[in-house]
Amino acid sequence: MGRTRGHRAPGGRGLPVPAGGPGGGARGPARGRRRGGQVTTPNAPGALDREKLFAARLHAARVRPYLATALFALYTVESRNVPTMAVDRYWRCYVSPAFVARTPVEELAGVWVHEVSHLLRDHHGRGDRVARQRGLTGPGERLRMNIAADCEINDDVYGDGLVPPEGAVYPSSLHMRPGELMEDYLYQFRLGPRTRDCAWLDCGSGADGLEREWDLGPDGAHGLSAHEQDAVRFRVAQGIIGRPGSASKGWKRWAEEAFHPPQPWRELLGAAVRSAASGSGAGEDYSYGRPSRRSTGLPGIVLPSLRRRPPRVSVVIDTSGSVSDAELGSALLEVAAISRAVGGRRDLVTVIACDAATRVVHALCRAEGIPLEGGGGTDLRTGFARALRSRPRPDALVVLTDGQTPWPSARPACRTVVGLFPRAGRSYDESDPDYVPERPPEWARVVDIG
Repeated sequence: MGRTRGHRAPGGRGLPVPAGGPGGGARGPARGRRRGGQVTTPNAPGALDREKLFAARLHAARVRPYLATALFALYTVESRNVPTMAVDRYWRCYVSPAFVARTPVEELAGVWVHEVSHLLRDHHGRGDRVARQRGLTGPGERLRMNIAADCEINDDVYGDGLVPPEGAVYPSSLHMRPGELMEDYLYQFRLGPRTRDCAWLDCGSGADGLEREWDLGPDGAHGLSAHEQDAVRFRVAQGIIGRPGSASKGWKRWAEEAFHPPQPWRELLGAAVRSAASGSGAGEDYSYGRPSRRSTGLPGIVLPSLRRRPPRVSVVIDTSGSVSDAELGSALLEVAAISRAVGGRRDLVTVIACDAATRVVHALCRAEGIPLEGGGGTDLRTGFARALRSRPRPDALVVLTDGQTPWPSARPACRTVVGLFPRAGRSYDESDPDYVPERPPEWARVVDIG
């Protein structure tokens, strides 16, 4: 995924600030006016060389064609409060005229790609979440976030036609491994002697979520809405997946997650179990303990009422030889989570260990005390049959398996949830590495575990 760099002077790009402060001599925040959506400063010594700046963007689009949609979605804002280039969360790119004047086109192209990478990888949203979760406040912590984000981007942005700008921050600069995310890098370094050369870095609020003095804000001109931003990301991901040979591993990983964002599978599994156990008909039975109100219309006749009772859940665990010990341990943890999903009543949860034959049915007391016997071939149909024959009948059936099993031909009489263990690069069949078992039937709610 993208890498970010360190902080710089407001809006910087990991490039040295010229003597005299941001913008090549301007001290402090310059008071400016907006003209046609562009920020200008009175009595400015030189105008922004847009021809050079846009030539650099065109070069960036040529060497990274899958990023072209995002590069041309950025709206350029001239600002002398920014020492180099910076972005805000609304996809505006703030540019220092002095920085453009002194930087070669090839390096400017790399800066374009670096800045748009912050936005594509949602570093502003991720920075806000990290700040809330870890209590990171103040400019020092935001500088650290900017450095960590630059490390995420820079280790796979440059090369193949893109020249890294002077002062670009890499994970190796801080003795860290490449290929990790901003959140991972934040744990691995603190501000100190190794980061003193990064103190002037500043990619703007688009890199860490903290507003800058030059930001035009949500009501400023030419900002992209959240839906428009998502549309740009989707188009870029389409371009990367459509031309997989031209993108780095980091961008390929990002594109896959953009199409298929990682799901909180534990929450999904719990929600699926709760939905199955509380659906229509589940945990319902007629009882004379409380006569039906319709009995008043039939003198001398007592009618039973439909009452809800706590739902019962049967868990079938695949203990065949194709399931690893780690997956069996994970299955036991999920059994305990399933009991919480149905209200914590462990006496209502039964566990069946099954490979090609059904083992003993266990009532759930402590998950770690359940013996998972087996290790042979796989045929979970016997587990289905045993669970459905039990009395009282379960309201929901949960199956934890690697999927390498035949499935019942008929829909079970109760709702079914299937938790699939991942193969994690392992083949299902050593004699046929291309073999992949069929997905569970449509009548089962499937949750990929891990």
